[in-house]
Amino acid sequence: MSELNNLTIAEARDALRKGETSATDLTMACLTAIDAADGLNAFVHKTPTLALEQARAADARLKAGDAPAMCGIPLGIKDLFCTKGVPSQAASNILSGFKPEYESTVTSKLFDAGAVMLGKLNMDEFAMGSSNETSCYGNAVNPWRRQGSNVALTPGGSSGGSASAVAADLCLAATGTDTGGSIRQPAAFTGITGIKPTYGRVSRWGIVAFASSLDQAGPMTKTVRDAAIMLQAMAGHDPKDSTSADLAVPDFEAALTGDIRGRRIGIPREYRMDGMPDEIEALWKRGTEMMRDAGAEIVDISLPHTKYALPAYYVVAPAEASSNLARYDGVRYGHRAKLAQGDGITEMYEKTRAEGFGHEVQRRVMIGTYVLSAGFYDAYYNRARKVRALIKRDFETVFAEGIDAILTPATPSAAFGLGEMADADPIAMYLNDVFTVTVNLAGLPGVAVPAGLDAQGLPLGLQLIGRPWEEGDLLNHAYVLERAAGFVSKPGKWW
Repeated sequence: MSELNNLTIAEARDALRKGETSATDLTMACLTAIDAADGLNAFVHKTPTLALEQARAADARLKAGDAPAMCGIPLGIKDLFCTKGVPSQAASNILSGFKPEYESTVTSKLFDAGAVMLGKLNMDEFAMGSSNETSCYGNAVNPWRRQGSNVALTPGGSSGGSASAVAADLCLAATGTDTGGSIRQPAAFTGITGIKPTYGRVSRWGIVAFASSLDQAGPMTKTVRDAAIMLQAMAGHDPKDSTSADLAVPDFEAALTGDIRGRRIGIPREYRMDGMPDEIEALWKRGTEMMRDAGAEIVDISLPHTKYALPAYYVVAPAEASSNLARYDGVRYGHRAKLAQGDGITEMYEKTRAEGFGHEVQRRVMIGTYVLSAGFYDAYYNRARKVRALIKRDFETVFAEGIDAILTPATPSAAFGLGEMADADPIAMYLNDVFTVTVNLAGLPGVAVPAGLDAQGLPLGLQLIGRPWEEGDLLNHAYVLERAAGFVSKPGKWW
């Protein structure tokens, strides 16, 4: 058997059930890999004692024959998920020292299924970023390098630590969250699979909020089959989350038939952006041919309001962020600034937030407060909400016409160098989300699948967008694309 930490969830599940390895050995292999990979800065709070305790409990369940698919599988948990007794900072100094007394619903479900937590993963502060350069822990680093270059690359964001850890085989899979592409973009940058489920499919309870009408948790895995297995364990109705859908969770793995004959795949003409690199265009064309060769019908479609998605998103998301982040005031938990004599509560709020929030979070809170303020609410926020409704209607129209899935690029480029865009106009960084934000605005499921390498040897991904609540169908389309692309490349180990 290969190095245990290199296994997929499906391979590890089968090996554990056959008794070919143990959860403890699997966990030790991952912990060893994590300790040797500090150069990636992916794991920011390691929990080896807890991991081995959970692994031993998983081994007992496996021995007793009471073993769900995720039993004994070592995972990394994004720092946005509250984990009982373990630092949960959302990569922000304002939550320094915060250890929740409760467990998020997603981590509870995974632990109930026997999964093992190796530690907490790096991310952009409060999930605000596309490059993992806004973290209080410092930058997470992509395990991939350009051919012949030692330049450190971004793993994408905000789930950059999750993507880096999975791509480098530090864990078998990881949790991520996606507000405007934060699972799919880093998955594409690191050559792994990431799915954002339909809004409401996975509980948001116990996940630190960024933009509540857009945030959705999902798995980041090595394969589509692994994504199906892990999503099964994460999904389900939660009475603690008022936006959680009371729907049965289907068997997503059983949906992977590999048969999409007669299915209609939409290719949106509006996603052919000016200045899109030739490599992205060629990859998209190749992906289209793969789907056609698998028996799908390719249909040219129109999503006319796509061009308004990015500006609408960057009004709605900061508006919700400014509301959500108002709770961080230095009163109850987290960081509190040292006050001068005579300072009152207003000064405490101001100094605490100035010290605790990073520049990108401050920027988005100010934008959000501005667009919600008297005199600007209708001009910005209300107008953005109307545009969002039109974007949602575009998708509904297309699906009503019999389209089963939509194929697009996942990102406008391969991974870029850390620092290459940080000092540029922030709008340039926001353009990384150009292909992904529509999915969040419409509440749809979307999956990124690695589909090839660029001229510099870096992974490129394609995105499939599905009908609401039909993640099984979407994953089956992704499974076909994955098999046709045959992506098996791994980053050369330099760390």
